This record gives sequence, C-alpha cells and structure tokens, in this order.
Amino acid sequence: MSYSDYNSVADGVAAGMAGAYVIGGLIVAVLTIIADWKIFEKAGEAGWKSLIPFYNLYIMFKIAWGNGWLALLLLVPCVGSVFMIIMNYKLVKAFGQGIGFFILSIFFPNITWLILAFGDSQYIGPQ
Repeated sequence: MSYSDYNSVADGVAAGMAGAYVIGGLIVAVLTIIADWKIFEKAGEAGWKSLIPFYNLYIMFKIAWGNGWLALLLLVPCVGSVFMIIMNYKLVKAFGQGIGFFILSIFFPNITWLILAFGDSQYIGPQ
C-alpha cells in the first residue's frame, strides 16, 4: 500500500465517524423534542409550545415556578446558569420526584426528561 492509500482509508473512517455522530445527535434531538412535547401536555400546556425557541423557556418556567417571566433571568450572565439548575429542580418537584431524581437529571438530562414524559409521574404543580 502506498501513503495515499492510508490517507483515503483514514478519510473514510473520519467521514463514517462524523456521519454516526450527526445521526446520533439527530436521534437525541428528536427524542428531546418528543419528551418536551409530552411534558408540556402533562402540565396542561399545548405541546406545540415546546417547539418555539424562547417561548418554550417561558412556558417551562411557568410549569416549574408558576411564573414564566423568571425565564428572563437566564439572560443575566452567571445568574442564568444558577436559575437553570434551580428551574430543573423545581420541574422535577412539580412532577412529584425527589432529590435523587434531580441529581440524576443533572448528569443524564435527556434520560430523565424521557422518564418524566413517559413515566408514571403526574404534574402536581409548582412547589
């Protein structure tokens, strides 16, 4: 084999890995959209609201905190990150889950959103 043969093999492997990464990302994105839709419906909101950027954050804060306008705090540097974590905790509590589920949601957010969406959790309102 010549040097150019190794380059073409490496290029093919890189392209295959990039394609798998893109397909995996699309699968995760679609599952997250489906979970968001179902979570919104469980909370009594229309599922289509989860598809609109920024408005979905307003509705998510409304579901978790009872006040959607708190989503504007996400625009404040550093404070936004803290409020997103608190919103995640309040969302978990609004669906009747405990601290263990919240900790799991920090490390595996997509999985916990699917559990909230399709599990037995019922929306009990902001806590």
